[in-house]
Amino acid sequence: MTRIRALVIAEAANPEWVSVPLVGWSHANALREVADVHVVTQVRNREAFQRAGWVEGRDFTSLDTEYVARGMWHVGEVLRGGTGRGWTTVQALSVPSYYAFEAALLRQFAGALRRGEYDLIHRITPLSPTSPSILASPRLRSRVPFVVGPLNGGVPWPRQFDGARRAEREWLSYVRGAYRALPGHRTMLRHSNALIVGSRDTLAQIPARYHARCVYVPENGIDPSRFDASPEVLPARPLRVAFVGRLVPYKGADMLIEALAPAVRRGDVVIDILGDGPEMEKLQRMRSELGVVDGVNLPGWIPHAELKSILARAAMFVFPSIREFGGGAVLEAMACGLVPMVIDYGGPAELVTSETGYLIPMGSRADIVDRLRRGVDDVLAEPPEALRERSRRARARVLESFTWQAKARQTLAIYEWVLGQRTKPDFGTPLW
Repeated sequence: MTRIRALVIAEAANPEWVSVPLVGWSHANALREVADVHVVTQVRNREAFQRAGWVEGRDFTSLDTEYVARGMWHVGEVLRGGTGRGWTTVQALSVPSYYAFEAALLRQFAGALRRGEYDLIHRITPLSPTSPSILASPRLRSRVPFVVGPLNGGVPWPRQFDGARRAEREWLSYVRGAYRALPGHRTMLRHSNALIVGSRDTLAQIPARYHARCVYVPENGIDPSRFDASPEVLPARPLRVAFVGRLVPYKGADMLIEALAPAVRRGDVVIDILGDGPEMEKLQRMRSELGVVDGVNLPGWIPHAELKSILARAAMFVFPSIREFGGGAVLEAMACGLVPMVIDYGGPAELVTSETGYLIPMGSRADIVDRLRRGVDDVLAEPPEALRERSRRARARVLESFTWQAKARQTLAIYEWVLGQRTKPDFGTPLW
């Protein structure tokens, strides 16, 4: 069969960065194996694309909208106080920049779309459902089918953690629903041929009348070549536990230290907290006050390429984030054979099963600390073979369903459905 020709929008896409840019890059790059793809990205990503061997004009096009994006970024830094918090503010301020990006894309590709040079348009990033698209309008895109997603976001703040919400400077989250009035939002829902949703929370935000065009595919994936390590055969004691993430209030690294401090003092557990952020000083102070300096390592930010070797030393990945949209770090840890323990809420809860890890019920801060402590104590009481079996299942689950190659195949099935070549795919909600 003739390969599908896709104009892929990945405004944020960069193989040298992490978070959303790495998702955008990885997804777009994997799609090149199953379709004829031309990627449109922001000019800030141009040099990284070229270092990865892509040729501008042939493989990708970069659009310079820094005249808007730079100003919005500076405004955001002022409003966030340089703390790295206030994600909702970042999203709100990114909307004008993205409008400018799509307008530039239309100017450059209108002719090619009219001439039928592409079978469909697929917007991968932005991932947030609060970022509308003017391209969804059939009048503007010359009726070329339009696919958007994975859309992910909107996990409600747990009522028990309103203090963390304020500490994160999430003032706009109280009026988040105002995004529905943005130009292009209703158009995107009404005229997209397929809406790829990355979580059940996002699906719940989309009006039921559009669910027939929704397909569930989690946003995150892993590159097996980056995370192909299996954990070393470790003795039963000490159990090595890893955490990876920004050190901000909602990620819960402080709860991890408090919960496992007794086990660390007994010599049963060692913790590696890999990351940096505004909570670093608080965590350093906590480990001193709790007497666990020697058993809680805080090395700071670790380059993504070096994470694999550090994770390979651990047996468990304990990640008590109370409001996580995706959970890419959880998948990366599972790919390395670590057994995850996560809060049964938000994105990670859709990646981890009872056979591959441990789900901790949501509750108050005190509840979570107690449940983490008892959960790890239960693991310590089990024979090592039980943890090794969960490790095997965790790694197998990721390699089967959560590689970027698997996501590219899932996305291709959606393309074929949109183009009338097959029935609507259903991968499960979630992917059990």
